[in-house]
Amino acid sequence: MTREEARERARELVAKMTLEEKCSQLRYDAPAIRHLGIQAYNWWNEGLHGVARSGQATVFPQAIGLAASFDTELLHEVAEVIATEGRAKYNENVKHNDRDIYKGLTFWSPNVNIFRDPRWGRGHETYGEDPYLTGKLGTAFVKGLQGDGAYMKAAACAKHFAVHSGPEALRHEFDARPTEKDLHETYLPAFEMLVKDAGVEAIMGAYNRVDGEPSCGSDKLQSILRGEWGFQGHFVSDCWAIRDFHTGHMVTSTAEQSAALAINHGCDLNCGNTYLYVQKACEDGLVSGEKITEAAVRLFTTRYLLGLFDETEFDQLSYLEVESKEHLALAEKAAAESFVLLKNNGILPLEKEKLHTIGIIGPNADSRKALIGNYHGTASRYVTVQEGLQDYLGDSVRVLTSVGCDICKDRVEGLASADDRLSEARSVAEHSDVVILCVGLNEELEGEEGDAGNSYASGDKGDLLLPESQRALMEVVAECGKPVILCLMAGSDIDLSYAREHFDAILVLWYPGGEGGRAAAKVLFGETAPTGKLPVTFYESLEELPDFEDYTMEGRTYRYMKGKAQYPFGYGLTYGKLELTAAKIQENGTGADVSVTVYNSGDQEVTETIQVYVKNSKSPYAPLHPALAAFSRITVQPGETLEKTLTLDESAFTIVDEKGQRQTAAGTFEIYAGFSQPDERSVELMGCAPVRLEFQVSRE
Repeated sequence: MTREEARERARELVAKMTLEEKCSQLRYDAPAIRHLGIQAYNWWNEGLHGVARSGQATVFPQAIGLAASFDTELLHEVAEVIATEGRAKYNENVKHNDRDIYKGLTFWSPNVNIFRDPRWGRGHETYGEDPYLTGKLGTAFVKGLQGDGAYMKAAACAKHFAVHSGPEALRHEFDARPTEKDLHETYLPAFEMLVKDAGVEAIMGAYNRVDGEPSCGSDKLQSILRGEWGFQGHFVSDCWAIRDFHTGHMVTSTAEQSAALAINHGCDLNCGNTYLYVQKACEDGLVSGEKITEAAVRLFTTRYLLGLFDETEFDQLSYLEVESKEHLALAEKAAAESFVLLKNNGILPLEKEKLHTIGIIGPNADSRKALIGNYHGTASRYVTVQEGLQDYLGDSVRVLTSVGCDICKDRVEGLASADDRLSEARSVAEHSDVVILCVGLNEELEGEEGDAGNSYASGDKGDLLLPESQRALMEVVAECGKPVILCLMAGSDIDLSYAREHFDAILVLWYPGGEGGRAAAKVLFGETAPTGKLPVTFYESLEELPDFEDYTMEGRTYRYMKGKAQYPFGYGLTYGKLELTAAKIQENGTGADVSVTVYNSGDQEVTETIQVYVKNSKSPYAPLHPALAAFSRITVQPGETLEKTLTLDESAFTIVDEKGQRQTAAGTFEIYAGFSQPDERSVELMGCAPVRLEFQVSRE
């Protein structure tokens, strides 16, 4: 069904409604209208990394882990599974007349905000700090979720529009004021890609204001979204964000005024209850009946596109699709692709035959919470790192375990003395040939305001340090003098300076999903290899970053940072090594093709990610450092030479000036092709530098 056909049917249906009925359909919990054959529908569903909050579903790695894969095909596959399981669950729910929250086909995902500051608690819901990577991965996710059939399989929603990345504690009153350059160069491009390239069906507004206007009632943002980009779908508020207009932002005085401001500025659907006042606002002359009608038409257009009033090809999807063998295998694959190897002195991969005893220590070793991140579903089985290793090793290697410490408190047992598990951790380490030390955070320590347990920071981090209990544990384990592999389970930048100096290997597992422990065991023992790359910068300290509330990009992310990263964006080691032996660039329409030749001189298959970075060194408006402009995962067999061409589109050769205008920049561009950024720290860690090319652009 085309959008035009769906919209015409929606217009005809809405024309039969009274004003009261139209207003009722603008709430997330839209009631039934029996005489028109309209069933109740709850718009609120979540699918960030699996169908969430509605019972059993395949739990994939958290979004930041999926981003570390740098794999658009994987994101597409994951989203296809989410849509399939969502449809299967929807079919079953409708059969039982269950139309509750989290039971619909409108998924409020993906989150394509820019992870500009490592303190932000919700950063692990995103695809990292780079607008290009975020846009490409988000586009793949949306296309996978919505499908390309006669009807949409599910409806995706890009959030939170716009300029939202903390602080969480201030979000209901905060006014983000980015420069026009930063707005159009950093904060908006991913949203634009999802609208223009993916046809995303919905956009969710943010809580904050942007330049004084609340995001869910902004003339400026709507003129960009519907005016410049031509967005045709529906717009939904973040939950209770419209109430913030008069309780937090103080731009209105009453609920009627807030409802009118939102609907007059293109917000069709209210997650919250302020639109209970829409009819009164209309009767008071604050909003026209035409505006209410248009909002209802947009919403019913989406429902028609989903086939909610027709028979569709998805109606027969069985509940047996949920957590199928194939879906769980994909979850394990996704976890393995997400792992980022930051350090390896040669200890990895481990060899089972050379080990007698292995110690597994740490508060995240046997933690389900450390697998799931936030906005998660419910797996029928969670394979923790400890369980994954126990299953993998069987009886061939003795496994000793200790939680070592609480994830953040100073003791595990309430009546015990402080540090009550440190001696046990020491004993395990002393009796082991090698130690797997699992530290990090979970959704209670970094997450959304109101959900996270660290109420003192509303889900944000105060610093980059692990909790004191875990830092003490690391020191105790290091003192034992045994080989140690640190596995970090977190969704953001953590200071790893101690681990870098004292441990043999560092592996970032993120929040790896229900199959995470199974994937980790296979990677640690070399059955598969870690192939992820960092989608965020790991800084040496917060001192080099601007204030958390400062939304200018100066000093932020790899494109504008001034210091040397602890571990840079785009960095990640693997088992084996490839050589990039040649590279060339040639014009291709308004863009260019970069062709590279890669050779595997080793004796094992190697998967790497080719990354292409671009910089106009003459323009005063160019980012401080080369910016990612293309990427592709490749797999090269032993002794094989592989040629790969990556396309740079026209936008790679543009700059955004201080007025926010994007324009082609004439002159010489530096092009870097390799397995990392071209920065000094990446070259130092990788042991090889990207190839530098030049490309001349002339303005017509």
